Amino acid sequence: MPGDSGLPLIGHSLEALRLGLDFGLKRYETYGPVSWMRAFGVNIVAAAGGDATQVVLTNKDKTFSQQGWTYFIGPFFRRGLMLLDFDEHMFHRRLMQQAFTRPRITGYLEHVASVAADGVSRWETGTFPVYPAMKQLTLDIAGRVFMASALGSEKDALNKAFVATVRAGTSMVRFSVPGGRWNAGLQGRKVLEDFFSRNVPAKRASDSNDLFSGLCHARDDNGEAFSDEDVVSHMIFLMMAAHDTSTITTTAAMYYLGKHPEWQDRVRAECFAAGSLDVEALEGLRELELVIKESLRLVAPVPSLARKTVRETEILGHYVPANTMIALGPWVNQMLPEYWSEPDRFDPERFGEDRREDKAHRYAWMPFGGGAHKCIGMHFGMLEVKTLLHQMLTRYRWSVPSDYRVRWDSTALPAPADGLPITLERL
Repeated sequence: MPGDSGLPLIGHSLEALRLGLDFGLKRYETYGPVSWMRAFGVNIVAAAGGDATQVVLTNKDKTFSQQGWTYFIGPFFRRGLMLLDFDEHMFHRRLMQQAFTRPRITGYLEHVASVAADGVSRWETGTFPVYPAMKQLTLDIAGRVFMASALGSEKDALNKAFVATVRAGTSMVRFSVPGGRWNAGLQGRKVLEDFFSRNVPAKRASDSNDLFSGLCHARDDNGEAFSDEDVVSHMIFLMMAAHDTSTITTTAAMYYLGKHPEWQDRVRAECFAAGSLDVEALEGLRELELVIKESLRLVAPVPSLARKTVRETEILGHYVPANTMIALGPWVNQMLPEYWSEPDRFDPERFGEDRREDKAHRYAWMPFGGGAHKCIGMHFGMLEVKTLLHQMLTRYRWSVPSDYRVRWDSTALPAPADGLPITLERL
């Protein structure tokens, strides 16, 4: 298998963190779809491109386990749905699916629209970094949707804890040192466990239409339910995943709409024409969906996926030993010229029915992952982002300087290094 170990001791860790997408693309160009490297203290096989990705995610003989994630984020998101394997994962996923039925999603979206309208209407005009404001707003939404309550005075502490747990996964020093990211992640987990554990008894006794209550009351055909510990672990993971990915996607869409005012005007007209914000109206915002899909392509909210082999196997003819870390590259796939025309260009119409470049390969476009672990909340997530952008587009016009180009910090999940300053004006 082609590849290299990188620098002594640290391998390619710093390059991967600093360069992000560019690092992945360079390795793909240099070594092809399957290669090995040393990073974050272990040997890793990088699999990119549609065919290599398909081998891993279809996982026909259950060789590729979620324990790759455990190495990076296990101490901070243990027992979250993304970290469970095989039969146990399917049991938990089936129970959790009860919280993502269409009637429940319809109820959730009422909270999304209310909180989004209130939050967006309070934004001041002028120039300001939109990413931190959007992150606060999506956390408020997650509180209402998932818990049917405002997070109150604990919101800042919870936001800080979520940030710490996400960033800890790519720590260079992977043990508890005061002041280090790994230690901050462990402390963040304690904050989150305490918060959700305190709220479980009330949610067990509640019949409210929120996700937290839904998890507390979910039962399978045999009457089996989640334990309190499982509910807490799932809430920690879902709250992180929901508000982080929505923040990244909405921020990326705002950036591209700020750079392309013709598209901003186009989707604004569609939003005004749509009228009410029920589920059917949101699903009918086709041009806005094109913009969101293109934003998801250009900025993958989860830029890499981790797996670990449970037995020896092969990927596209390359031997892979048991207990090997596997890194998949969704962001790389979404920028490959063999699938996408002018991949660096913002071109929402590539997703239109007359082109459908995303059909070039089953795994050319995969912002929600794939296989058995495909994002359980992807439909709700799309509708949430549509709601947020609808509220923005029908209230404001925004822009970024013509010579401005955002730099995405890849230390954890992609985030604009400068917070993405936009200039906002009321319509």
